[in-house]
Amino acid sequence: MNSSTEVFRDQARELAKVFAPSAARWDQKREYCWDNVRDLADAGLMGMSIPTAYGGQGASFYDVALVVEEIAKACTLTARIVVEANMGGISAIMAYGTEEQKAFCAPIVLAGDKPAICITEPDAGSAATEMKTTARRVGDTFILNGTKHWITGGGVSKLHLIFARVLEEDGTELGIGGFLVACDPSKNDYPEGFEVVRHERTMGLCGMPEAELRFTDLEVDASFAVVPPSGYKRGFADLMNAYNSQRVGAGTIAMGVAAGALDHAKRYVLERHQFGRPIAEFQGLQWMLADMDTGVHASRLMLHEAAKSRGPGGSAFPDITMAARAKMFASETAIKVVSDALQMFGARGYGDQEPLERMYRDVRMFTIGGGTAQILRTQVAGQILGIRTPQTRG
Repeated sequence: MNSSTEVFRDQARELAKVFAPSAARWDQKREYCWDNVRDLADAGLMGMSIPTAYGGQGASFYDVALVVEEIAKACTLTARIVVEANMGGISAIMAYGTEEQKAFCAPIVLAGDKPAICITEPDAGSAATEMKTTARRVGDTFILNGTKHWITGGGVSKLHLIFARVLEEDGTELGIGGFLVACDPSKNDYPEGFEVVRHERTMGLCGMPEAELRFTDLEVDASFAVVPPSGYKRGFADLMNAYNSQRVGAGTIAMGVAAGALDHAKRYVLERHQFGRPIAEFQGLQWMLADMDTGVHASRLMLHEAAKSRGPGGSAFPDITMAARAKMFASETAIKVVSDALQMFGARGYGDQEPLERMYRDVRMFTIGGGTAQILRTQVAGQILGIRTPQTRG
């Protein structure tokens, strides 16, 4: 571990101490943690993966993963923001965007924005290529029409990377591309034709808005179309590579929450006495802790391997199979670890005086969002068997 990596991790550990006391408040009030975002921006952790040429710190995905783990132990919501500001849409823009696009987006993210990736639709979730949103070329603009659903950050994010079917003026389809749209939700300032329809009430991660967005003849200048070098025909696959890093990030959040739950469990079993002795002396709980620790450790190793990997041809993003395998394992392991930690607390863990019930609700999402565990198994199996699997986003 180099010195800069240690600095990032140490920064995250100190910030986690600040974030932990307010984590329950964001959850209970279903509020976005703007105070934490300001602290992250001040520390240079928003957009830390943005190259130094654009004002970032040029941090690696491994560096980001270390930061995410430490923060996830304290506040799942804040950790997710760190992932989205470093391993999500901004990574695709930095890899495939024009100089103008990079120069436009970087300052917004560095100042504290969590870009929203707009892929999912009411009838196109895992099967992302079935999306119906269109972007029709009209001279130097594209006209977007369609609906996106379960858009993380909708209503708070300024930057949006909207995926749509690209049509020529005569209706000929070219493929699927990404389109950058900026707004200022704090001032209710949206482009004409951009509407936040509603927000979902979620089980966990309650401070993170999940929105339905509607685009009606939304005009986007052609200069804000994100077109990878392979063009629209293969561009969707290239843009989706950004999801490999996002999946590593999501898996790391789950693992970080599990590691935090394990810490709580270790503390509690040493403090809690029953039958005249600490419950840590009971073999049944010792074996549970051993399994929990092993699961967290294995998840961490897989995620770090994936974070350091590169896809075929020297891709800027992690290997797709390593990312899928790591997220699948880490997210499912985290649910078991957090559940076991809650069990050790008994009725106290089921109540809100301890963070376990919130952590359990939060971590449940990570086998669903960013690639369901079943879809990821399909991708891993396809690599094992050497067969093609459907193009999915998860």
